[in-house]
Amino acid sequence: MVFKQSQRYQKLFRRAGVALGGLIAVASVTSFPAQAQSSAPVEVIRITAQTDAPLQAVIDARDAMQSKQWGRLEALAPVASQDPLLGSYAEYWLLRRQLQDPTSPVPTERLERFMATNKDAYLADRIRADWVVAATRTGDYRQALALGPVVASSTLVDCAVLLSRHMSGQPVNAQVAVDTFRPVSTCWMMLDQLVDSNVVIWKHLQPMLRDTLETNKTGDAQRLAALMFNAVQMKSYAALMKNPKQWLSTQSAPRTREDFELVTLALSRLARGDRDAETAYVQQRWANVISKADLQWVWGQFGLVSALNVEPEAVNWYRQSGNIPKSDYNHAWEVRSELRQVPVDWKQVGNAIRKMTARQQAEPVWVYWYARSLAAVGNEQAATKLYQSILGDYGFYGQLAHEELGMPIAMPPKPAPVTPDEFAQAQANPGLQRAIKLFDLGWRAEAVPEWNFTLRGMTDRQLLAAAELAREEQIFDRVVNTSLQTTEVADFSQRFVAPFEGRVSQKAREINLDPAWVYGLIRQESRFITDARSRVGASGLMQLMPATARWVAKKIGMTDFKPSSVNDFEVNTVLGTQYLRMVLEDLGGSQVLATAGYNAGPGRSIQWRAKLRGPVEGAIFAETIPFTETRLYVKHVLSNAVYYDMLFSGKPQSLKARLGVISPQPRRGTGLP
Repeated sequence: MVFKQSQRYQKLFRRAGVALGGLIAVASVTSFPAQAQSSAPVEVIRITAQTDAPLQAVIDARDAMQSKQWGRLEALAPVASQDPLLGSYAEYWLLRRQLQDPTSPVPTERLERFMATNKDAYLADRIRADWVVAATRTGDYRQALALGPVVASSTLVDCAVLLSRHMSGQPVNAQVAVDTFRPVSTCWMMLDQLVDSNVVIWKHLQPMLRDTLETNKTGDAQRLAALMFNAVQMKSYAALMKNPKQWLSTQSAPRTREDFELVTLALSRLARGDRDAETAYVQQRWANVISKADLQWVWGQFGLVSALNVEPEAVNWYRQSGNIPKSDYNHAWEVRSELRQVPVDWKQVGNAIRKMTARQQAEPVWVYWYARSLAAVGNEQAATKLYQSILGDYGFYGQLAHEELGMPIAMPPKPAPVTPDEFAQAQANPGLQRAIKLFDLGWRAEAVPEWNFTLRGMTDRQLLAAAELAREEQIFDRVVNTSLQTTEVADFSQRFVAPFEGRVSQKAREINLDPAWVYGLIRQESRFITDARSRVGASGLMQLMPATARWVAKKIGMTDFKPSSVNDFEVNTVLGTQYLRMVLEDLGGSQVLATAGYNAGPGRSIQWRAKLRGPVEGAIFAETIPFTETRLYVKHVLSNAVYYDMLFSGKPQSLKARLGVISPQPRRGTGLP
């Protein structure tokens, strides 16, 4: 299909298309506003156009790859290779399959030819990465190192390189290896070898195990424990993980390093039970048995579990944890537990932040709260200096710092417009052309890394031009993400692009919703990808769960609703804004609570508010939300909303006013999904 209309809306609807064999099929539309400010309809004419043979071969090759029809893929590759933009993909899929198949010989000559033919392209770097991992897995460590650096590296590749260096007799820094480690296959191979060779030793493994148990990743923790304990000790480990109190009741005074660690781990697991009762047990039975440092770490675990349950008592355990080093995650929750006190003891907030590493303290979030703590105890000069240090951060805490200094939230000066020559250079960039073609086919999994790889090394002006190209092509998530990479200038018309502005704002205003807030939410939910789908099944611009979409459609009398229409622009925005309005009304008009409720469910906002001991600043409530995804989501959405409001109105806006104050209310039920 093609549209007899403005180029802008041709591209917009092409993005919503679905590749079907040799056709690009787009949903049938009879009329559409040509501009946000105009209601003039645009005629849509349906025609059929076949792709050319090489491109069709690429499309068929991808289908063959996904269905594991390797013979068919091999047969399609020669024709697919003739496509000027995507011709290398079929060959890449074949080579990747051979590298991943341990029964297939490595096609060295074919791989080298592919990398030479596609030099400096994304797929050459990608196949190099695949080859490094495959060579390491098969023990060909010299080959893995000879392949040279991978530009777009990954944890798998980094661990493979470290393992290959070690197995080739080259020195490997233990702390670098530990910092690189993630619980994926190649990293486990690396860690096993470094432990066997006594490069990574107890002092490295102990904090890894503790940090892993802290986040309750018990499977990964068991594998780490097996590197630290012998077979007999692992039986104890299994027993304490199953029932720590019962296991502890069978233990006498520990003697060895391993015994002390097992007891300490068991005591930390008691935090997941009746914490008040278990606190007395730890103090009476074990406080004088294990070391002071181990006991303080245990109290830090009690504090963490309590904080994640939004309990004000968390500070009691944290304050007993002293200055024992904790994970960044736990240090953050120690500060949050102090912030949630009513009233806030700002001296204790400052003390908790000073326990962090210098690197963590330098994050804007902790710079801001430390400045608040200094201001509260009368050190205004030091606080002002800290606020000023994060004014260049355009996020949540940079905005709050402006307001603490009595300054209006500022947007940076708009850079000079992209010139025709700069735009033409972006259009001519082979990597961007390839990515755009992939977006045209609806292949986001391939398109996004192609686009991102091509941006490396670009100047600010080149990034602005690439973002403008993405805007022209209606690839709005790339507009935002590309523009965010500039360092010396910031174009907020790109970073806070507002596609569909007239139509979304109209729907919001019709039901008394703030359009800027709706835009802030959409920017965070989907980056304006109309057919976005989350890992949990939420769909469309406003990321509606299927059950929620059905419920709202029934509630508002949308009788023609079908689950397949949830990605339709009109349906998604109507249902999304209606649901957001319902959540806002249910939660007393607080955008903080409603934003959290939209992400985590309104019942969670009700639960978290009910646990407050008194009114708290909206910023404190947002910072102490126990779900990491929801906490970040709320801060991003409301920060976005401030900028959208400024862009729409041309007037200064206040984040603090938008955040308001959250007061406790008794826990209750909600009729909303």
